[in-house]
Amino acid sequence: MTTEKSRESAADDGPWVRSGEAFARWRGGDRGAIDDLVREMTPVLWHVVRAYRLEEDVCEDVIQFTWLTLVRKADSVENPRAVASWLIITARRQAWRVASRNRREDVTDDEVLAPILPSSRAAESEALEADESHRLWAAVARLNERCQRLLRVIAFDDKPDYKHISDDLGMPVGSIGPTRRRCLEKLKSVISGEEATS
Repeated sequence: MTTEKSRESAADDGPWVRSGEAFARWRGGDRGAIDDLVREMTPVLWHVVRAYRLEEDVCEDVIQFTWLTLVRKADSVENPRAVASWLIITARRQAWRVASRNRREDVTDDEVLAPILPSSRAAESEALEADESHRLWAAVARLNERCQRLLRVIAFDDKPDYKHISDDLGMPVGSIGPTRRRCLEKLKSVISGEEATS
């Protein structure tokens, strides 16, 4: 009962908080908590990895590698709240290594990113979140290619590694922050325009 209540209250928190709590429970001995963490973060990892134009089965391998690395190196994540960023950085680095090996260094993606997969919340909440996610990524797809590339790589990272992103996208480090701000402003305008006409 206590676990159910904690999960219900966690549904009101952000994904970084929910992921951190699931990770802390798992390290504390709750084996089922890893399932909550996987449900929360796998859709995010898909968004990050797909930006590298890898085949679907290769994306699956990269994500599996990321989870196995977490299991092996769980003790290296000192603060449970940092687990989301840790997973994103690990997935991004592995995707970059695989893409480099395959000589596919252009990280553009022609597809609209998939909506966030449902979690254990109520069906109404899942449907609302899926709709909002679909509208968000549909709006991203209306931006120019440079903005799409940048937002798909950086969108889910609280503390992005600009040096690594610079290498990935071929952008000067100093231009990443200003470009990100301009792209987010454009995205806001697109979404506001859609809401005004709906």
